[in-house]
Amino acid sequence: RAEHIKMALVRFRPCLSALRISFGCSSWLRPKQKHTLPDLPYDYGALEPTISAEIMELHHCKHHATYVNNLNVAEEKMAEALAKGDTTAAVALQPALKFNGGGHINHSIFWTNLSADGGGQPAGELLEAINRDFGSFDNLMTKLSTATTAVQGSGWGWLGYNRDAKRLQIATCANQDPLEGTTGIIPLLGIDVWEHAYYLQYKNVRPDYVKAIWNVVNWANVSERFADAKS
Repeated sequence: RAEHIKMALVRFRPCLSALRISFGCSSWLRPKQKHTLPDLPYDYGALEPTISAEIMELHHCKHHATYVNNLNVAEEKMAEALAKGDTTAAVALQPALKFNGGGHINHSIFWTNLSADGGGQPAGELLEAINRDFGSFDNLMTKLSTATTAVQGSGWGWLGYNRDAKRLQIATCANQDPLEGTTGIIPLLGIDVWEHAYYLQYKNVRPDYVKAIWNVVNWANVSERFADAKS
């Protein structure tokens, strides 16, 4: 049984590590607190007219809440499977953990990346890094917007920090794949391009949504994440 558990944990290491890092999960084999839906740091209507109150409420209360609930269920089943040494069941749970865990991680970052007082340009070390790695802030906006708009189906566009290269990096992830858990790049700024993030307001014109979201980017939060990523 111990060998089965060890093999299962090795297989799941990338996704499980991302969840432990983000939520402080010390072990799958002993009781822990369940994940909870975080409160937004602003009212649902605070980001209007860029993002409507209706979208924000549905996005937060329905979609993010579903990821949290399903993540808790998947983790409970994982703990049971590992306790029983049921490697087959543990392997079968990997997609649910990745999808719902990623959904929780991504949205928890996304809410803090936005602010009613956002927009404009970053300052300080973050702006210096942007100018170094992309040539200018405008170039960053263009490249990230282009990459994000081009995501096929559902997914995310990211500005992240590559610790190995010590550089900022643009990346995209399909579905709810967590950036750090699947690429090793530390997420700084995420743009959600699942249709539930914009369709009620922007219909099928994703480029308009991506262009508008820059008006509410919380650069103070992104700068704080950048400082933490470098430390």
